[in-house]
Amino acid sequence: MNNTLQLPPLISPATPHATPARPITEVAAAARNAVKTYGTGEAAVHALDDVTVDFERGRFTAIMGPSGSGKSTLMQNVAGLDTLTSGSVSIGGVDLSSLSDRKLTRLRRDRIGFIFQSFNLVPTLTAKENIELPLDLAGRSPDREWFDEVIRTVGLESRLGHRPAELSGGQQQRVAVARALASRPEIVFGDEPTGNLDSSSGGEVLTFLRDAVDRLGQTVVMVTHDPVAASYADRIVFLADGRIVDEMHQPTSDRVLDRMKRFGH
Repeated sequence: MNNTLQLPPLISPATPHATPARPITEVAAAARNAVKTYGTGEAAVHALDDVTVDFERGRFTAIMGPSGSGKSTLMQNVAGLDTLTSGSVSIGGVDLSSLSDRKLTRLRRDRIGFIFQSFNLVPTLTAKENIELPLDLAGRSPDREWFDEVIRTVGLESRLGHRPAELSGGQQQRVAVARALASRPEIVFGDEPTGNLDSSSGGEVLTFLRDAVDRLGQTVVMVTHDPVAASYADRIVFLADGRIVDEMHQPTSDRVLDRMKRFGH
């Protein structure tokens, strides 16, 4: 009997993935009447204008919109990296505005994973050390079974001893994905996580994120401007001028592109 763990085939970005229907029973993160204003008076800019949205647990959600639509602002505020002008955001039912700076820092460290466009790896550390770094900083030992499963999911078994300079861009971003997943966070936020990758490497990383949702039960929220990247998600939330203007479920890249054209971009 062959007990080798088999990864699913690369998902075609042009067709909807086959995700089994699951009842939505829990909300991993939420914004309620979220307003973010920069400046005052006539010079005020409303980056978020009364946004209310839920991000369901165990789902992959993409946030899209034209430049200046508020998509990165929404993600940063829901992730606790910035503070709203008014309204509220919560992670796992915890209102972030109720937390002290110290407790907010701990929540971000223990319950949230981040993947950035620029990888943000420590060049002197190996891939394994980079992946374990957030756990080391928190004084926690990795759950070895979970850690091994994450490494298998992102296909890094043979690269753990390599430093970032010895890895391709796609491999570096896979290390960043594994680092975000290793602490078993409640939710992972990605800010243009494939923005610095070629289409092949970007497809690898998106497949691993998709697999983390389908096989590991992870929750992922990703900001992207790329219709192909967004087609890997279960759901897309579209923003324009700081407001949610549309949603799409089980997207395809063609449908996303058609929708984006209506923004005039």
